[in-house]
Formats: sequence, structure tokens, C-alpha cells
Amino acid sequence: MNNLSSFLKENAIKIENIKYVTSKRFIDKDGKPIEWELQAITTEEDEEIKGACTKRVPIAGKKYQYVNETDYPLYMGKLAARCIVYPNLNNAELQNSYGAMGADALLKRMLTAGEYTDLLSKVQEINGFDIQFEDKVKEAKN
Repeated sequence: MNNLSSFLKENAIKIENIKYVTSKRFIDKDGKPIEWELQAITTEEDEEIKGACTKRVPIAGKKYQYVNETDYPLYMGKLAARCIVYPNLNNAELQNSYGAMGADALLKRMLTAGEYTDLLSKVQEINGFDIQFEDKVKEAKN
């Protein structure tokens, strides 16, 4: 018989936050790049973010029929902002210094396009979105 106690919340291995140098442009007093702290989020949090970025759009030529469309750039920005623990992107002083309103808007103003893309990749990785189907098949075969 299988032991279900392994699946209890208190027995699950906790996903640790990671430190990541998002940009070499933000340095400490010693001239070293400052590490940002990132965390994984729950499926519930992800669904909430995705829901906020999804809207019903009418299907052309079909009366009373709709399809859900997710604004993926908006979703990825909100996901990244939610996963960042440090720096505090909700800090009013930080947002004011960049003239941004909201954590996801702040990120886009703080980072270059390349830095932002790298950050989005890291956020996907820590949330388990980076694992390709082929990798899962290889792992299952081993």
C-alpha cells in the first residue's frame, strides 16, 4: 500500500527562493551587481494573474459566440512582478523614481529589453515552465 503521508503539505519539499542578478547596472557600494530575489508561485496565484489578463472576444461572423484571449505580454509582466520578492516593486518611492505606476510597469522601465527578456525566462524556469516535453520523455525513460 502506498504511503499518502508523503503528499501532506508539511512533508512536501519547500521550493526555495533564488537569488538572480537581473541587471549588472544595479550595483552595491562595492561595485558588485545586486542580486534580486525570486520566488515560485502557486497554481492558484498563476490562474488569478492569467484571469486578470484574459478577456472574452467575439468570434467574427458568429453571433453570440466568444473566445477567451490572453494578453501574454501583460501576463508575463504581471507574473514576473509577482515572483520578485526583492527589490520591492510596490515601493512608491521606487515607482516614482521611474515615473511608473504598478510593479509590472516599473519592471519595464527599470530594465533594458534584453534584461527583461532574461528575467522572464528565469521566472518561467523557477515556476517549472521551462521543462520541454522531450525532456520529460527522456527523464521518464531513464
